[in-house]
Amino acid sequence: MTHSASALLDRIGPVLCLDIGSGTQDVLLALPGLEPENWPRLVLPAPARAVAGRIAAATAARRPVWLHGTNMGGGFARAVMQHIEAGLSVAAHPAAAMALHDDPARVTAMGVSITERPPSGSVPVMLADYEPGYWRALAAVAGLPAPALVVAAAQDHGVHPVEGNRIGRFGMWRSFVTQEGGDPARLVHDTPPQPCTRLAALQDAIGGGPVADTGAAAVLGALSMPEVAARSHREGITVVNVGNSHIIAFLVFRERVVGIYEHHTGMHDRESLLHDLHEFRMCWLPDEQVRAAGGHGCIFAPDIAPESEGFRPTFVIGPRRNLLQGHGQFIAPYGDMMLAGCHGLLHGLAARETTA
Repeated sequence: MTHSASALLDRIGPVLCLDIGSGTQDVLLALPGLEPENWPRLVLPAPARAVAGRIAAATAARRPVWLHGTNMGGGFARAVMQHIEAGLSVAAHPAAAMALHDDPARVTAMGVSITERPPSGSVPVMLADYEPGYWRALAAVAGLPAPALVVAAAQDHGVHPVEGNRIGRFGMWRSFVTQEGGDPARLVHDTPPQPCTRLAALQDAIGGGPVADTGAAAVLGALSMPEVAARSHREGITVVNVGNSHIIAFLVFRERVVGIYEHHTGMHDRESLLHDLHEFRMCWLPDEQVRAAGGHGCIFAPDIAPESEGFRPTFVIGPRRNLLQGHGQFIAPYGDMMLAGCHGLLHGLAARETTA
């Protein structure tokens, strides 16, 4: 653990770090006075998977469903469609409907009615990326202290009515790389960007703590390892997070992000991903080509230093990292690869204070 992270914990107390993906939510309780290897940790199914399970149970029971709660990850949408295809009705509170799409017309086109009150006889299904009561109860049962601060990450495409959510999301990455200096610690937000309605709902749920995109947590997780950060000062490096749903790669030089590539995991095999990563390292990969192939995009800083020397050292994390077996160094911050994003959130918090 870096001195700045240790000082942060000594000052504010225990910090609960959550990295909420499409398949899992990764949980770390950082405690002052202990080595990171001794901090309590969990890898649990993502909240959206739990929601999908509740909807599937209602489908099996032939009961209508009413979704309520807040915006969250939309990984349960398939269960909603299967419920409708089974001839059963789905309704949603306006706030919960945003988890399916930010445009209410798109939600109703799916066959979901939007209503503030539950239809008679419907099974209520609560939507939330974070439920405070659940975490309080879990800490109490485990004999763990309540956190002084909760910090959380989730992927948020954001609401972009003109250009669409996929292009709009990558537009935020573009601004970060080309206009904002590429410091990943800046991506741990005290106030999330205005388009990011999921992160705003998540921040409300965790009690106002900082929030970040899962991509930011991933690159920060790699840089939380002193040897990886030091390598980035000697030459440019590539950090790749192969997630359950998305692949995101970063070109990093001197702990600054100078390139970002984002695609969908299910659209790649090893050969196609290796091809894209090679072109990405060489700064040859066109943004239009990535988007035409179904990805989010690719962007480079306008002034990449020649000392970066091709970003050949490659560090790989993520639950689907075996896609790159033999083509990069698999890393595990503080002994646990699945907790890389959680360590990244803590590292980002500490780095922000150091540079403030």
